[in-house]
Amino acid sequence: MSDAYKQRVQEFDDLLNSTCVDREKLKKFAFEGIPEGAGRRSLSWRILLNYLPEERSTWNGVLTQQRKLYQQFLDEMILVSHSEKIVEDHPLNPNPESHWQSFFKDNEVLLQIDKDVRRLCPDISFFSQGSTHPNVSVVKGRAERLHQRVQQTRLNAQTIERKGLGMSKLSLSKKLAPESYAPLEDGEAHWEIVERILFLYAKLNPGQSYVQGMNEIIGPIYYVFASDSNVEWREYAEADCFFCFTNLMSDIRDFFIKTLDEAETGINGLMIRFMNQVKIQDPKVHQRLTDQDIKPQFFAFRWLTLMLSQEFDLPDVLRIWDSLLCDETRRDFLLAVCTAMVVLVRDDLLHNDFPENMKLLQNYPFTDVQIILSKAASLMA
Repeated sequence: MSDAYKQRVQEFDDLLNSTCVDREKLKKFAFEGIPEGAGRRSLSWRILLNYLPEERSTWNGVLTQQRKLYQQFLDEMILVSHSEKIVEDHPLNPNPESHWQSFFKDNEVLLQIDKDVRRLCPDISFFSQGSTHPNVSVVKGRAERLHQRVQQTRLNAQTIERKGLGMSKLSLSKKLAPESYAPLEDGEAHWEIVERILFLYAKLNPGQSYVQGMNEIIGPIYYVFASDSNVEWREYAEADCFFCFTNLMSDIRDFFIKTLDEAETGINGLMIRFMNQVKIQDPKVHQRLTDQDIKPQFFAFRWLTLMLSQEFDLPDVLRIWDSLLCDETRRDFLLAVCTAMVVLVRDDLLHNDFPENMKLLQNYPFTDVQIILSKAASLMA
């Protein structure tokens, strides 16, 4: 470890330990990569995702209030006994306000969530392992496990498509586990906790609900929080992750809403901006992609929507997100990174035929993310 790196780590620690964490200074530090260890990334992301304010003296109050609110959400919407709510109701009641109707609609969403979280981040075993801080009500059998609820009502070969959402257009899953994670006999696996967070988010946001791909957005956040070296932070990873994920989704939710596809903030508008940047930075490559009719929907759709979480191994994704989360727009630097990815493989793109270029862009080969990030930074300079 060089003296320069040691000094940088010390300066980073001094900033995080200060009575007032200067958010702008934190962005400058984090943009260059958050030093590993000591819970630095976990704390920094909580600040960068606008969950913790700058004033350290307010943290305890904010955390206590938010964690209490999260538990209230769970008690009222997730952990409540279904039988208690529908005992006076009938499954065939056509009334939209019927508890049974609500139950069936929720289960459609839960089916997709359960399927997606069972294959989360397959390049590591973390999500299949047991949490050291499971939900007590679930573990002791006082509340139903969500995956059991799904198993009881699963429909053969059912695929859902939520209203107004068009994420099923193309496959978003590049990294698939060889088989779905199984529930643990004792305790609660991390994927089960992520399932609970996403289901709660869907219930609190009925207009948007859950869309396939959100599991890839929440994965890195939960991993960072739940693997924190600080026991207290780790204990409340679930609640803190929920609010940080909610904050991030409020910034990028337009990517997931089909009715906004053609808007400037929608995914199609973002892909147009991306191709325009490629044209500015490398006209020959842009022309090559145009001549071969390689549309951004074939590769950049996933890059942009999932914030590159499917293109690299998790450690590299975390490093990329250190920089992405420093961008308040959640778009500008992401576009620069995606443009850099194309420019850095220009020689291959100019030489390859259509099938080879499709394979290259859908299975991006460049593995040194620091070079990609440095190139992206230079494009924005």
